[in-house]
Amino acid sequence: MRLALAHARMTLLAFGRYPTFALPTLLLPTLFFVLFGLPDSHVSHGVITASFTAYAVFTVVFFLFGVGIAAERESPWETYLRTLPVRVRSRFAGRVLAALAFAAVGAGLLLVAATAAGFADFDGRAWLRFVLALVAGAVPLSLLGIALGYWVPAKGALPVANVVYLVFAYAGGLWTGPRGLPSAAERLSPFLPTRQWAELLWPAVLGQPWRAAHWLALLGFACAFAALAAWGYRRDEGQRFR
Repeated sequence: MRLALAHARMTLLAFGRYPTFALPTLLLPTLFFVLFGLPDSHVSHGVITASFTAYAVFTVVFFLFGVGIAAERESPWETYLRTLPVRVRSRFAGRVLAALAFAAVGAGLLLVAATAAGFADFDGRAWLRFVLALVAGAVPLSLLGIALGYWVPAKGALPVANVVYLVFAYAGGLWTGPRGLPSAAERLSPFLPTRQWAELLWPAVLGQPWRAAHWLALLGFACAFAALAAWGYRRDEGQRFR
């Protein structure tokens, strides 16, 4: 755990030195919420707030760390880190912790805007369930970003990430809520981690019970993405250090 925390701190410091990349990534979801979420009168305030907050977290953990890892793989610093006696799980845990820290900032900015507009009027229990569901979904999507970073070349990371990001955000219901998707996207939606995540967030703010199937689905996605990330890490290591 100590090594994971040290790696998380190093990652946070590294991204903090590139505000031109970090700040737009943190601010974009709040801008989208103000432009498209606040004027939406077809979805309840709680649902639209939960959806766009998840979108804010997804933006940070997927883009900031997925695309960032792809770029870092070719740096001398990454080569040096590979020589250290640190296990893969410690590095991944550090990445996820750093992603959650940045995501908390992105989500906090959006929730400030939502609260100011009167959209985040939840009671204490709803807030607790909401935060728990946010973290539960952020972990597998962080691992997906790590997997993308180790599987896709640096030059292809941004366009590939854009495609995955747009499909997962839109078809997962993070822009529309539980209704409003066209039929093709609605059929795809249940198979996406973002939709399973949303199915935990929406009941949390509406005071409805959770279904165990959605928790199990997120756990399955987390295990699958972790395995894919570890495989990509070992594959990249074998190609670069053989």
